[in-house]
Amino acid sequence: MSKLITINMNRKPIYDIMIENDFSQLAEKLKTLGYEGVKATIVTDKLVGPIYADTIKDAVKDVFSDVFVYAFDAGEQNKNMDTVQAILADMVENKMNRHDLVIALGGGVVGDVAGFCASIFMRGIDVIQIPTSLLAQVDSSIGGKTGVDFLQYKNMVGAFKMPKLVYINTNTLSTLDDRQFYAGMGEVLKYGLIMDASFYEWLLSKLYEIHDKDAATLEEMIEHCCICKQRIVERDPEEKGDRALLNFGHTIGHAIEKYKNLTLMHGECVALGCVAAAFISWKKEKLSMEEYYEIRDMFVPFNLPISIDDIDDEEIMKLIKSDKKTDQNGIKFILLKKVGKAYIDKTLTDEEILNGIKEIHFVEDGE
Repeated sequence: MSKLITINMNRKPIYDIMIENDFSQLAEKLKTLGYEGVKATIVTDKLVGPIYADTIKDAVKDVFSDVFVYAFDAGEQNKNMDTVQAILADMVENKMNRHDLVIALGGGVVGDVAGFCASIFMRGIDVIQIPTSLLAQVDSSIGGKTGVDFLQYKNMVGAFKMPKLVYINTNTLSTLDDRQFYAGMGEVLKYGLIMDASFYEWLLSKLYEIHDKDAATLEEMIEHCCICKQRIVERDPEEKGDRALLNFGHTIGHAIEKYKNLTLMHGECVALGCVAAAFISWKKEKLSMEEYYEIRDMFVPFNLPISIDDIDDEEIMKLIKSDKKTDQNGIKFILLKKVGKAYIDKTLTDEEILNGIKEIHFVEDGE
């Protein structure tokens, strides 16, 4: 199994997404890209590093003059400027220069942090992404968005930094725990909902194969998500238009993620946000009631939440208004016209958004 997807900008190839089931093609690809003899820093975390860092070092030992590994504590709470500073200090200590390479090895947090470090070290050095989580393989490693949280505001500091390669080894999914795996399905289902109804139906039809982590099914699913993201990124690399559609579920999702102090996974919060956005779409008479309930209920078999307790609706609303996606024209909200067709809405009132939050806020009888 080997799949190649090329990201183009202005009809010129910018970088490849390689989908493999091992790391056997990595060294040759790096040589093709001209990295023989340079130094590389593998940025990873302390969960992924012990599993894959030595494997990557061994796979590329004939490519680089030196390979360093920097592993930081895992988790969204470490996606901050302190971690960035520590990585940059390590790169200086190892005498990295502007011709050298950063390798992001891990999930979405690692990819965002490593990509951001590469974007600012010596005004920018090359980075490649080796995503090891489902969420990173289908979404965050592709498209060049990098950044860190600042004062607990999600991705408030960042830069667009296109990688030189995204190398996906689908077998890394075998080391994910179930919660991490299904959190990635929040982003997968999002693609079907916003731009491909047939893919959404395919996902529902492949429920049992996805539960069993059938290799062929996962490879097809990941490839299709990468193609979906390719199409949007090529049209709008810096999110000045259609790329904002990828934020379906994220406006409310990010607010919940922050409110819950990062105790919920990103994909779980996205699922909640998608349900709320679908509810608002129904109330705006874009979706039928039946379509809304089908969308809501289909997150359940993928082990994703559709309701949450212990939140303050008004506080969630305040957090939404502090999100970086809000501008002088109001909150940029992504809604559905139908399954497979999303649009940007800047006209929502606070009441409409609050009603979406209340829809997913589970309150026990008597409270």
